[in-house]
Amino acid sequence: MTYSDAIGTEALSIALVSEHASPLAVLGGVDAGGQNVHVARLAGALADRGHRVTVYTRRDARELPDRVRLRSGVEVRHVPAGPPEEIPKDELLPHMLGFGRHLVRDWQSDPPDLVHSHFWMSGMAALYATRELRLPLVHTFHALGTVKRRHQRHADTSPPARIACEKEVGAGCDRILATCRDEVAELAAMGIPPERVGVVPCGVDTDQFTPHGPAAARGAHAHRLIQLGRLVPRKGAAVSITALTKLPGVELLVVGGPPPGRLDEDHEVRRLRDLAHGLGVADRVHFTGGVPSEEVAPLIRSADVVLCPGDYEPFGIVPLEAMACGRPVVATAVGGQLDTVADPATGRLVPPRDPEALARAVAGLLADPRLREACGEAGRRRVLSRFGWARIAAGTEAAYLGVLAARPALARVTGTTRVV
Repeated sequence: MTYSDAIGTEALSIALVSEHASPLAVLGGVDAGGQNVHVARLAGALADRGHRVTVYTRRDARELPDRVRLRSGVEVRHVPAGPPEEIPKDELLPHMLGFGRHLVRDWQSDPPDLVHSHFWMSGMAALYATRELRLPLVHTFHALGTVKRRHQRHADTSPPARIACEKEVGAGCDRILATCRDEVAELAAMGIPPERVGVVPCGVDTDQFTPHGPAAARGAHAHRLIQLGRLVPRKGAAVSITALTKLPGVELLVVGGPPPGRLDEDHEVRRLRDLAHGLGVADRVHFTGGVPSEEVAPLIRSADVVLCPGDYEPFGIVPLEAMACGRPVVATAVGGQLDTVADPATGRLVPPRDPEALARAVAGLLADPRLREACGEAGRRRVLSRFGWARIAAGTEAAYLGVLAARPALARVTGTTRVV
């Protein structure tokens, strides 16, 4: 009897491990972005397919409850690993053994059928626990240390052990789910055979992100550009600001970063403001700070074009959100954006760190309202056909069942009894 024969269409108990990216976080902070969205939406979509999902994330504040019901079928558990306070994710590695030990204790009496870890440090914690308990492990990296080191060089603040740890996770898990084709090639360069890797992209909520609905208020300028996401240098906000010098009458809304009341304290905001002042475009650049998730779609709908000018982008949720809202995208031709943005159908792909190329692409779209409308409609169709969460969850579930079917022994949990 195979594992798949044993479980049939029965619901699974699934543990998602996301050590720094809580599905409860406000988006736009330094360490809060696409992974938070991915984990939250994947958990919900798997629950919609009848599975029971528990998300494990690190407790980063004392007042957080042990358990939070995110929605029907999904619970978030806060794991005590390190001090209960915010810690930059690049400083969390020493606490991952404690995280893994907590998982072992939690799972000894009620183990999940399968564990799916997200990001390399979650992978280390989950690998420790799944080895101890002989549980199947699927892993999604979301970003790779080799890519970060290549692009950021001496500015890379990742722990020196990151790449070695990623190789260990890649070799030790049952299956890797990459989010784009570019990642498969990067993993192969690390020595991880492509046959151990499947591709399941990130998704977008096509009910929340839709062309129809309220739009945020606009200023007096003729056109609005929006850039959304974590406010870190690699996201390319400086490129967008520089491009404004070639785009008269256009305003740029930068969404993300610290809470609005703390923008003045943020080093990156100060750097970008100084740049805008020096270029003479400060009156056309506006920073919102981090915003609740329900405000993102109205902001996107208020834009003529959405910018995604990152130096590199492991996947990139924002292009999907923009296309789902029927807005054209100008993005750099890197990483996952090569898979999501179809040039010229849904927008334009430009070289990274090239404000003139960015400005030319934007100017062409702004000059032609019909072209913008056509790109927006094509983007919406593309998202509906490829990137809805129901489709992503189905692909993820198929990968889970493949892992369970391939296990050499039946290890289905029935109550508290494990059959082998």
